Amino acid sequence: MSVTIKSAHEIELMREAGRLLNIVHKELEAAIRPGISTWELDKLGERVIRGFGCVPNFLNYNGFPASFCISVNDEVVHGIPSKSKILHEGDIVSIDAGLIYKGMHSDAARTYGVGQISPEAQKLIDVTKESFFKGIELAKDGNHLHQISAAIGDYAESFGYGVVRDLVGHGIGHALHEDPQIPNFRQRNRGLRIVKGMTFAIEPMITAGRPDVEWLDDDWTVVTEDGSLSAHYENTILITDGEPEILTLAE
Repeated sequence: MSVTIKSAHEIELMREAGRLLNIVHKELEAAIRPGISTWELDKLGERVIRGFGCVPNFLNYNGFPASFCISVNDEVVHGIPSKSKILHEGDIVSIDAGLIYKGMHSDAARTYGVGQISPEAQKLIDVTKESFFKGIELAKDGNHLHQISAAIGDYAESFGYGVVRDLVGHGIGHALHEDPQIPNFRQRNRGLRIVKGMTFAIEPMITAGRPDVEWLDDDWTVVTEDGSLSAHYENTILITDGEPEILTLAE
C-alpha cells in the first residue's frame, strides 16, 4: 500500500477541485423535483463541470457510461442515469460526483429527498450525514485510520441501521481512487497512522435494513438485498495539523 502525502501545490489544486464540486452539488440539489429524470440531472451536472473547464472523473471510469452516479431509494451507489428513471414525490436520491481540476480529483456524495419524504427516510439521510462527521472527528494527524471506521459504524449501528461492508471509502488525489481503503465499520486492527497532507474520500453508505447488497445485471448498480432504503454521504478531506479540512464543503 502506498499512501501519498500531498504537496502544498497539490493541496491548493484539490481545494479548488473541492470548491467547484460543492457548487455542482448545489446546482443539482436545486434542480431535484418530482418528474425530473436522472438523465437530466446527469447532463445538467456535466454542463456545470465542463463550464468550469473541468472534467467529470466518473465518465468512462472503468467503463461507467455517465458523469454522475445517481441512485434512487434502495440503490446504494453507482446508479446509471437514464431518461426512463423519473424521480417521484417521496423518493430519496443519492448523487455521487467528482471532477478533475488541473490533474487533481475531488469526490463527494449527497442524499436528497424528492419533495416531501417520510420522517423515516429523513432520519436515515440525517444519520448517514452525521456518521461522516462522527468519523472525521478522529481524522487527525497521529491517529489511526480505523478509528474513523469505528466511529462511523458505531454511530450508524446505534440507530439499528445497516452499514454496507462491500463498499468503502478511499484515498484520492492524482487518481480518483488511491490507497488506502477506508471501511465504514469497526476493524480488528488500528490501520495506518494518519499523517498531515493525506487526502481521503470518506463515504458512509448506510441502509435502513440489513447491510447486505447485491449488484444488478448492469454490473454497476448496487442495491440493498432486502429492498430497504439506502443513503450515502461523502466528502473529500485533508488531514492537517489540527482539525481535518473538508475540501468539498468550501465555497
